[in-house]
Amino acid sequence: MHWNLPTLLTWTRVIAIPLLVAVFFLPVPPFTQNLLATVLFVAAAITDWLDGWLARRWGQTSAFGAFLDPVADKLIVCVALVMLVDLGRVDPVVAAIIVGRELTISALREWMAQMGARASVAVHSIGKFKTVAQLVAIPMLLYDARIDGLFHTHRPGTWLIWAAAVLTVWSMLYYLRRAWPVLRDGGRHGGQG
Repeated sequence: MHWNLPTLLTWTRVIAIPLLVAVFFLPVPPFTQNLLATVLFVAAAITDWLDGWLARRWGQTSAFGAFLDPVADKLIVCVALVMLVDLGRVDPVVAAIIVGRELTISALREWMAQMGARASVAVHSIGKFKTVAQLVAIPMLLYDARIDGLFHTHRPGTWLIWAAAVLTVWSMLYYLRRAWPVLRDGGRHGGQG
């Protein structure tokens, strides 16, 4: 494995995952737990953007980075959702939809890559909108407090996480439809059929 700054930034997201869980076991007031969890999640989201940008700008992309980056992204989102379900801030159905989609599409992309048809399930704008909705909703739900007396983050966070769930199903159906020709023939024609 080749070490460089983009890869190290991706590893910081992996390290942030157990820290995100541990925050809720600290002997500090709930508001402090919420604030720390929010800061960790937002910092992880920033490193997600930054590591990709740096890797492309500096020509430091790698097969390992291409593998680790989406794994780190999906893990921190899934762990945050599990914690939010435990805290009673996200409906378990929403979490199940989002986590189930992430597992399904990850497996589909891996299989399609083996069939030589990965381009069929390349990232689409629906998936990007879903990601944006998640990355805004989750910090709002982790924070779960009023922002400078303006508004409480719980309600808009809940609306956004439900929107993310709808976009999750929509994007999954889109990717499955794109992959259907290869799925239908069991990959016998390597994505060419």
